[in-house]
Amino acid sequence: MNINNTSIEEQIRILSAGAEKVIPVDEFEKKLKLGRPLKIKLGADPTAPDLHLGHTVVLSKLRQFQDLGHEVIFLIGDYTSRIGDPTGKSKTRPPLTEEQINENAKTYLAQVSRILDASKLTVVRNSDWLNKLDFMDVIKLCGQVTVARLIEREDFANRLANNQPLGLHELLYPLMQGYDSVALHADIELGGTDQTFNLLMGRHLQESYGQAPQICMTFPILEGLDGVQKMSKSLGNYIGLNDTPEDAFGKLMSISDDLMFRYQELLLFVPQDEIALAKSQVQLGTIHPMAHKKDVASRIIQRFWGSEQAHRAQAHFEALFQKHDYSQATKVDASALATPCWIVDALKHFGAIATSSEAKRLLEEGAVSINDVAVTDFKAMVTITSGDVIKVGKKKIYRAE
Repeated sequence: MNINNTSIEEQIRILSAGAEKVIPVDEFEKKLKLGRPLKIKLGADPTAPDLHLGHTVVLSKLRQFQDLGHEVIFLIGDYTSRIGDPTGKSKTRPPLTEEQINENAKTYLAQVSRILDASKLTVVRNSDWLNKLDFMDVIKLCGQVTVARLIEREDFANRLANNQPLGLHELLYPLMQGYDSVALHADIELGGTDQTFNLLMGRHLQESYGQAPQICMTFPILEGLDGVQKMSKSLGNYIGLNDTPEDAFGKLMSISDDLMFRYQELLLFVPQDEIALAKSQVQLGTIHPMAHKKDVASRIIQRFWGSEQAHRAQAHFEALFQKHDYSQATKVDASALATPCWIVDALKHFGAIATSSEAKRLLEEGAVSINDVAVTDFKAMVTITSGDVIKVGKKKIYRAE
C-alpha cells in the first residue's frame, strides 16, 4: 500500500485512528492533498539507553505513515538531551555528558527498527543544526516568542507558583524542539498529549520562519507499571524494548487488572467494544483475571518480541511464579559476597536495586525475602549461600549459586 493508490479519505481514517487530537484538524486533508510524500517527524531524547512500550504507541502510528508512502523522520535529540525535556518535571534535570548521550543513542535505531521499516526510515540528530547556531541566531529564535507564552505551559507555571527553580535554559527547550521542525521542514509532528505545547511551538516557529506550519498529532499517554504516572525511563516504571521477553512478561503480569485493559487498547489496538466485552467477562467470572492478563501479556510480547519469545516467556513465568520452579530463577553468584554481608550490598550485587533508597523502601514494605523469610531491617546483615532463593518485589526472583 502506498500514497499513490490509497484515497485521501482512507488515509485520514487510518492515520486519525487512535489519535487524541489532530491540530488543526481542518488542515490535515489539505496536507494529504499536496500529492507528495509528507515529512513525518518524531523526536526522542536519549536520556536512557532504552526505548519503552510507551514509545510504541506513537511508533506504531509512524509505521502506518510509512506503509502509506510518507517519509518518516526519527530524530535523535542528542543536543536537546543536554537540557532534558522539562515536560512534567517539578525540578531541573541533571545534565548528561556527551558520552552518556552517545552511549544511550547507540541502540535506538535497532529498537525502533522492530516496529518501523528501517529501509524507509530517515534518522537525524538535532546537533547537526543546533550546533551551528551562533548567539545571534539564538537571539533571533528567542525573539519569535514571548516569555508570557512560554510560562503559560502548565509545568512551568506550576513551578513558578510553587517557588521552585526554573532555569532559563529550560525555557529554551520548547524553542529548540520547535526549531527542529523548521530545520526539517516537517509537515506533521507526532507526540504524546504531554508534548502538545512543544509541538505547537514547532508550528508557530515554522510560520515565523516563512514555512507552511506542521500538523500536530497527539496520542494518549501509556501509564507506567504503577498505573499512576506515565511510563518513563527516569521514573523507572517502564518496560524497555531491550528487556528480555521473560522480564517484560513478568512486568506485564505485575500490573493491575484495570491497567491491563488500558495496555490492551493502546498497545494492541483492540476496539473498545471488544475491551468492554472482556471487562464484562472478567467481572462475571467467565474469564479469570489471571487468564486474561496472560493472554494480553502474551500478545504484547508476540507483537514486539516475536511468537517464539512470547511462548517461552509465558512458560518461564508459569514455571517460576506459579509452579515455584526456582531452577528458572535468575542465577547469581553469591561467592563474592562477604559472610555475613549487608542486605543492601547483596541486593546491589544481584542487580535487584539501583540505589540504597530503593532498597530501604522495598525492605520496609516487606518486599524482600530470603527463602521466604522476610527481611525488613535496612541494617540487616545476612548470609547467603548456594541454593538460597531471594525474592525482591513481585517480579524479581534470584537463586544463589
